[in-house]
Amino acid sequence: MDNIILNSYSKISNLNVSRETCNELENLISMIQEKNQEINIISKKTDEKEAIRERHIIDSAQIIDFVDLNSNTTSDLGSGGGMPGLIVAIVMKKIKNNMKVNLYEKSYHKCVFLREVSKKLNLNTKIIQKDIFSLKNIETGTIMSRAFKPMPVILNLVNENFKKYKNIIFFMGSSGRKILNETLQEWDLEYEEKKSLTSNDSFILNIKKIKKKIS
Repeated sequence: MDNIILNSYSKISNLNVSRETCNELENLISMIQEKNQEINIISKKTDEKEAIRERHIIDSAQIIDFVDLNSNTTSDLGSGGGMPGLIVAIVMKKIKNNMKVNLYEKSYHKCVFLREVSKKLNLNTKIIQKDIFSLKNIETGTIMSRAFKPMPVILNLVNENFKKYKNIIFFMGSSGRKILNETLQEWDLEYEEKKSLTSNDSFILNIKKIKKKIS
């Protein structure tokens, strides 16, 4: 494998990505590119290998130290093309953790893609082709949400539809600080954050507890 590629993944210092894991992540990139010719997995503007690696794969992989490894499942809400769920599932193989990654996605065609990747790469996933908002009493460990719905919508969803969970991971973009400050007007949140590896004005939010304020 090209040293440039290995160096790209090495920026995820807490991950210590193996060559085998790199190969699987590169295979995922190729599958995304191929499927993107048929359906809109990612934006056509970012479907070059280098862009996918930086903006989607590394961006997703950087949350791994926030994922609760003691739970039986973790859940990716509105998984779409599998970012971050598929990436987390690939990394779990290296960690040798038997946690199942639940990918919630209502699009039939995207679910077909998620199943194809999971089968080819032998990932421990469960593809759930349902509208997550229609499900109740969900139990899981970590909840992940990347480019799915606005933060207040996700918090309401978790508050009303999840019976048990450990934490919620959000990918906050350039307007993330404003969104967080506005959200804190309605919610009491216990959280920690870390700077994004892929964007100077983005950060990752790891929320441990949520409580809606009484208006």
